[in-house]
Formats: sequence, structure tokens, C-alpha cells
Amino acid sequence: MKFRMHENSLFAILLRSPWWISFAIAAAITTVAAFFVPAAYAVIASLPFLVIGGIAGWRQLRAPSAARIGRTLEAVRGMSWSDFSGALEDAFRRDGYTVSRLDGAAADFVMTKAGRMSLVGCKRWKAARTGIEPLRDLDAARRARDAHECIYVATGDFTDNARAFASEKKIRVVDVAELAKMLPRAGREMPR
Repeated sequence: MKFRMHENSLFAILLRSPWWISFAIAAAITTVAAFFVPAAYAVIASLPFLVIGGIAGWRQLRAPSAARIGRTLEAVRGMSWSDFSGALEDAFRRDGYTVSRLDGAAADFVMTKAGRMSLVGCKRWKAARTGIEPLRDLDAARRARDAHECIYVATGDFTDNARAFASEKKIRVVDVAELAKMLPRAGREMPR
């Protein structure tokens, strides 16, 4: 069973925050605890915050810059469907998925990895704002095919209703920041 941290727990919030916040909390805990316990124990008390700060720092170091996200967005929106779908298919294959194309309107790919089936919807990747309808269609296709998960790829924003629906139905949303990681060559040939 995969451990899942509650999204509003202190450590989950710190993982989403800048890395230095966790280190500042660790320093504060160490300083205050040093008045009451030996210094070695004070450092041990702050250890969880040091670990979280290290993990957050590592994630932020590997995250694409705003300039790279902008270049990727421009490159992806300039691609034809065949170029975009081919690049996305290659990215999922690099991640270890077996990918097959679908002709349906709701889902564009069916992927399998470790015996788990996933459906991917991405034909509306250029839409500036995504509503709830394509997510409903993708969820219906998941139920019809008995897939384990759904992935929706978009470069634009989502309405509040769409975000709530995706969260409720556990549809993984791939936005332009994640696309910048998945498609590392997209936007590199564009002017910086």
C-alpha cells in the first residue's frame, strides 16, 4: 500500500513551500529546544524539518524555471496534433508505459504499466480554459474500460468546477509545468 500524506498536513504544506522555510523552522526549533535539552537532542527534534526542507529543495531544484515553462507552452501550442501526440506518447514510453492510441473522443491513449491501465485525454491541449465536460467524458471512459486512473493534459487553466471534479474523481491533471519536465526538448530551439 502506498503511503499518502494528507494534503493539508504541516509536512505536505512545507513540501509545497520554498525549501528555506523548513530550514528556518528547524533552526527555530533547535534554538528554543537548546534552552531545555542538550544541543544534540535539540538538533534531533528539528530533524523532520531538515528532511522535509531537503526534499522540498531537491524538488524545487529539479523543477523547470518560469522561462522554460513559457518556452514549452509556446512550443507545445505551436505543435500540430500529430507532433504533440507523438511527443507525449514518447514521453510516457520513456516513463515505462506501454502506450496505444484510441480513436474515441473522450480518451486519446490507453497506457499500461505494472498491470495498471490508465486513460489519457489530451486533444484539447491548446484550450485556454478547460471546463468540466472533457473531464466527465474521460471519467466515463475510465468506468467503461475499467481503467485504474485517468490523466488529462492541458496547457491552459481549469475552471473551479473542473478542478473540484478532477480532485473528486482522482483525475491526474498534467499542466504546462509538468509538460516541461515530460517534454524536455520542447521549446529548446525557440529563442530564449
